[in-house]
Amino acid sequence: MRDQLKNPVLLISSSIITLLVIIGAVNPEGFGTVAGALFKFTTVNFGWFYLLSVFGFVIFLVALGLSKYGKIKIGPPDSKPEFPFFTWIGMLFSAGFGVGLVFWGVAEPMSHFFETPFSELEAQTEDAARVAMGYSFFHWGVNQWSVFAIVGLLIAFLQFRKGKDGLVSTALEPVLGKSKPVKHTIDSLAVIATVMGIATSLGLGILQMNGGLNAVFGVPNNTAMQLVITAVLLALYLTSSSTGLNKGIKWLSNLNLALCLILLLFVFFAGPTVFILNSFTLGIGDYISNFVGYSLRLTPYEGGSWLREWTIFYWAWVIAWSPFVGAFVARVSRGRTIREFIFGVLVVPPLIACLWIATFGGTALNSDLNNGTSIAEAVNNDVTVALFETFEFLPLTGILSILSIFLIATFLITSADSATYILASMTTNGSLTPSLGIKIIWGLLMAAIAGVLLVAGGLDALQTASLVSALPFTVIIILFVYAFTKMIREEPLPQRPKKREND
Repeated sequence: MRDQLKNPVLLISSSIITLLVIIGAVNPEGFGTVAGALFKFTTVNFGWFYLLSVFGFVIFLVALGLSKYGKIKIGPPDSKPEFPFFTWIGMLFSAGFGVGLVFWGVAEPMSHFFETPFSELEAQTEDAARVAMGYSFFHWGVNQWSVFAIVGLLIAFLQFRKGKDGLVSTALEPVLGKSKPVKHTIDSLAVIATVMGIATSLGLGILQMNGGLNAVFGVPNNTAMQLVITAVLLALYLTSSSTGLNKGIKWLSNLNLALCLILLLFVFFAGPTVFILNSFTLGIGDYISNFVGYSLRLTPYEGGSWLREWTIFYWAWVIAWSPFVGAFVARVSRGRTIREFIFGVLVVPPLIACLWIATFGGTALNSDLNNGTSIAEAVNNDVTVALFETFEFLPLTGILSILSIFLIATFLITSADSATYILASMTTNGSLTPSLGIKIIWGLLMAAIAGVLLVAGGLDALQTASLVSALPFTVIIILFVYAFTKMIREEPLPQRPKKREND
């Protein structure tokens, strides 16, 4: 423990995060103002960079998965997957973007329905509903998961095929060499980006939990209550963290996926089932046909902030999360082939996400379009109540709301538990068994930065933090692609067993 506390990456990154916590606590208004200015500067000047980078990641992964290198295993040639497929997908989904999807599954399509992505498109019409669904699918689809897949693939390959540690700097050694100052700088950047990305998701989940508790039990919806929720979650995820990867996270991941399926099936059958199926099918078609256009869409000739507040924010958010999610995806993917890994990560979670959005968002859209409700207006006034507002027009409203609050809590605990493990590993030379003390340090700092961002400006401050911290890490992921390309070319390909000749 004492030796681990002397780790330079731990000292640098924890000091910077602690400094941000202190500044935000002492002067939350100033903190929020500076964050807002950085948000505007980054999105206006570097939005094109995020879009091109993420689109390039998708092309690289698909080409790699279909190539001859797709048969190479992430681990020794005779290795088998460590976790069953259902558990693996549950872990990907829980540690990935489960909590974000529960937050935005209704909120995003209803937001696009109320304020459309295209200035010429009339809001709250059938055409607006169609575009809202297609764009929501796009934001939660392949592009998002391509970022996690690249980081996870390289880290997993190094850990399980090459027997090295899972540090970001180690992955970049083929490009940047083994200079200790450079390695420490890169690992510190990865840790800071990760903490900001996790703080964003924690904050979003806490805001939604507060909105749900307010809707169901009349609990006050304010910053003080959000800080109380943060403290309770901190105690729970530190308790889970003490049980280790194969107990707490594994059990909670299976519980999350099971709860998701229960809620999904209930809303699917209790809601407008045919409308959901139609909107899902049409949404997939619109997603495929608009994939390239949406991936590279900017508005230099007409202005507007919609793309900065949605697509560019999403890509920055996932890039900020990628060191954590990538490292966690790597940790649970030992024994799978590169092809299985790429298409498992790029296809299954996005399909689940699209089905979730079609079910919950489709139910809300149908309600506003055909039943005269005003869910979109309620979401515009308070985005945190989107899911619970939709439940008001379904049977068993109270039970659904309580189950959803519980699901959000378990998602937050799983994400934070996974994050404490990964952050502790990243700051202890890639150890697969970091000490509980280091995990507690990161658990406390994550909760503190989430709390400060909630006080400093709520949703706006949360979005800003993830976006600004993602910019330097985008460059690092581009270097990842180059490093992996160099590495994989030197790897021997699996040999097919020779056919025996007939006697």
